[in-house]
Amino acid sequence: MTQDLFRQDARLRECSAHVTALTDAGVVLDRSVFYPLGGGQAGDAGQLLLADGSALHIIDTRKAKDEQGQPTADIVHVPAPGQEAVLARLQPGSELTARIDWERRHRLMRFHTATHLLCHLVAQPVNGCSITPDYARLDFHMTEPLDKDTLSAGLARLVAAALPVTVGAISDAELDANPELVKSMSVQPPRGSGQVRTIAIAALPGSTELVDLQPCGGTHVANTAEIGALVVTKIEKKSANSRRVVLGFAA
Repeated sequence: MTQDLFRQDARLRECSAHVTALTDAGVVLDRSVFYPLGGGQAGDAGQLLLADGSALHIIDTRKAKDEQGQPTADIVHVPAPGQEAVLARLQPGSELTARIDWERRHRLMRFHTATHLLCHLVAQPVNGCSITPDYARLDFHMTEPLDKDTLSAGLARLVAAALPVTVGAISDAELDANPELVKSMSVQPPRGSGQVRTIAIAALPGSTELVDLQPCGGTHVANTAEIGALVVTKIEKKSANSRRVVLGFAA
């Protein structure tokens, strides 16, 4: 099992760790700051710095899978091709430093929080999501048209409001009693541990209602002002019942 340090603190850029396994997929560590692909958010990239000063470049991070193809509690750090000599220096028990590409991660955090703001502006179920360092998109289950300028202005207002973003948790029972908190139609939050991680975006001045509250395992900024200038770059009609909204950072 890999201890997922990014769940508690998304701003951690590196940590010490030990190799627990070397697989065909990549390197498994006992603890990591690398976020694995999931919930629509891309996996982290970065480096594993060995004790001898060499570096193993990581191009992706994924959840390990068992023989049945089901995700496990391990996190796999996927090395870039052509690093066989560095990989040969690793073995179970090797100590190293795991360091993410912070600039890339921070863009992912900004975009991910922005998608939560978009869920506030478009109060419809989500049936698709992709969060990359270059853009983010949400597919909404709806038939009504959406307007780029209106959504861009709404995002700018919420970003400028500098609303705190906090990590919390609710019980499985609380989530079952409030199913509307789950915005995604295709991905359900994990149950069974008794607690479900949540992301909350504070209420606007003069209101007591949170801008957003939903189960989420991704990484986020601490305040909406940290997102920076955003624009809706495209709105597409994907099907009769689906509207895709694509976000980008303003130039």
